[in-house]
Amino acid sequence: MTDYHDHLETRDPAEREADLFRRLPDILRRASAAPAYAERLKGIDPASITSREALATLPVLRKGELSTLQKSALPFGGFIAEAPGSFGRLFTSPGPIFEAEAAVTDPWCAARGLFAAGFRRGDVVLNTFSYHLTPGGFIMDSGARALGCAVIPAGPGNTEQQFELIEAYRPNAYCGTPDFLKILLDSAATSGRDISSIKRALVSGAAFPKSLQEKFAEHGIEAFQAYATADLGFIAYETSAREGLVVNEDIIVEIVRPGTGDPVSEGEVGEIVVTTLAPHHPFIRFALGDLTATLPGLSPCGRTNMRIKGWMGRADQATKVKGMFVRPEQVAEIGRRHPELGRLRLLVERERETDAMTLVAECAGASEDLVAAVAATLQSVTKIKGTVTLVARGTLPNDGKVIADERNYG
Repeated sequence: MTDYHDHLETRDPAEREADLFRRLPDILRRASAAPAYAERLKGIDPASITSREALATLPVLRKGELSTLQKSALPFGGFIAEAPGSFGRLFTSPGPIFEAEAAVTDPWCAARGLFAAGFRRGDVVLNTFSYHLTPGGFIMDSGARALGCAVIPAGPGNTEQQFELIEAYRPNAYCGTPDFLKILLDSAATSGRDISSIKRALVSGAAFPKSLQEKFAEHGIEAFQAYATADLGFIAYETSAREGLVVNEDIIVEIVRPGTGDPVSEGEVGEIVVTTLAPHHPFIRFALGDLTATLPGLSPCGRTNMRIKGWMGRADQATKVKGMFVRPEQVAEIGRRHPELGRLRLLVERERETDAMTLVAECAGASEDLVAAVAATLQSVTKIKGTVTLVARGTLPNDGKVIADERNYG
C-alpha cells in the first residue's frame, strides 16, 4: 500500500506552481469560448496570465450571483461553451444552481481525497450523500469507484434500511455528513443493530468538531474531512497529519479579502476563490463565499501543496445547513409566500451535535395554523426541516441580517 495517490502530491511546490500557470492560458482561451466568460475576459490576453499576480487582475465570479446569472441564460448562464448533451450528468442544487458533470473518470477529482482518508481498492463504501438531482452522491461515488471500491448508493435518511444494507454488505467505509454518521451510530446502539464493519469515513457538508471526531474514534472509525462543493467537487482534503486540509491538484486556490478580488497576506482570514483547470467546464476565479486561511509550511504527511485551515465561516449570509446551502434569497421567498409576515431571520444553531435552524418571523397575529404553514414553506423552499417562532412586529432589529449563523463548535 502506497502513502500517496500519485507522484503529483509530493512535487516540489515551485514545480507545481509553474505547471499550473503554464496550463492556465489555454484554459482561459477555452473559457472565453463561452459568451459570459468572453464578456468578462474581454481585452485580456490569456498568454499574459502566467502568475498569481496576473490572475488577481481578472474579475471574480461570485457563487452568490450565479443563480441569477443562470436564470438570464438557462441553463448555465453562458459560462459553458459546450451543449448540455455533451456532459455525462446534469444536476440542480438549491438556489437553484445548475451543474454539469463531465463524462470522464472521477470528474469531481474526489479519488485523491478518498485515498488520503484510507479508501483502497476492494473496499465497500456506504455512500449516504444524496443522489437525487444534486451532485453530492455522484461526487463521492465516482471517486470511490475510480479507486476500485464498490459503492452502496444509499443516500441520506431511512436508517432502518441503511442498517439492512450495512448488515448485508458489511461496508468498511462511509461517505456522508458527520451528522448522519452520528445518527447511524446512535440509532444502532439503541436498536441493537451491528454497524461495526465501518472502520473509516470521509465526511463533508457540515462541521466536523473535535467532539464528533472523538465519538467516531470511540467506535473504531477513523474519519477524515473534505472541503468540496457541488460546482467544483473536491477542493481540499484532510490527511493523516491532521493539520489543516491539503489543496487538491489541478486547481488554483486564492484567499481574498471578502467582497473584493484582492489576495490577503498569508495566514489572514479571507474568502476562498478557486480557478479550475478542467477543460470541459473551467471556473475562473470562482468566489465561494466561504472563509479560510492558509497554513504556513508543508504538511508533515509529505504532501507539498498549499494547506488551508478548513471552513471558518461565511463571507456572505448564505450558510450551509446539514450539507445544503441556505441563501438570503430563499428567506425572501418565504416572505413573499406569506405576506402577513414582517421581518424574517433564520437562526442556525447546533443541537446535540446536529445542525438546526429556526425561522423567527414577525407578524401581527400568531396562530398554530400560521406556524405550521410557514414551517411547511420553510421546508419546501430550503429542502430542510426547521422550526418557526412568531414574534411581535418590531421585535427583530432593522439591520438587514436575514441569516444568523450562531453555531459554536467549541
